[in-house]
Amino acid sequence: MLFDRHSPTMLGVCRRYVKNYEEAEDVMVEGFYKVLTKIEMYSGEGSFEGWIRRIMINESLMQLRKANHFKYTEEINPNLDVRYNPTIIEELAASEIIGLLDDLPPGYRTVFNLYVVEGYKHREIAEELGISINTSKSQLILAKKRMEKLVAKKLKIVKNEW
Repeated sequence: MLFDRHSPTMLGVCRRYVKNYEEAEDVMVEGFYKVLTKIEMYSGEGSFEGWIRRIMINESLMQLRKANHFKYTEEINPNLDVRYNPTIIEELAASEIIGLLDDLPPGYRTVFNLYVVEGYKHREIAEELGISINTSKSQLILAKKRMEKLVAKKLKIVKNEW
């Protein structure tokens, strides 16, 4: 019953980090195994779904570490004046944005998800992924720039189809 109730949402969480659908399913199943075998560790503080989500994120990150996706991360000079002007794109559905995330390199996608979607701080991301805080920041900047280009390209295609 627990699996049936939470698996659709948790598969979505795993899918944001792990590009391959079948791999994301495997990560989710491993996550639920941990949930069920360590359920006594849930302290009752915070939401139960949030506790499960945290396990799924950790399992996804472990899978990415196993695949060694973080060995090619880029670090930019923190003294550079890099500006990003965010825009809200209402024409794209959430599923299309998830699809665009798949086009990001694993390091970009992971940092983007942890920072933008999950609300982690750069220090927490650096600790989780074993990278420097500056690398986390640069990955986020580069991910946002790449997403901006992907969104612009997608919108151009969508508008041309009208």
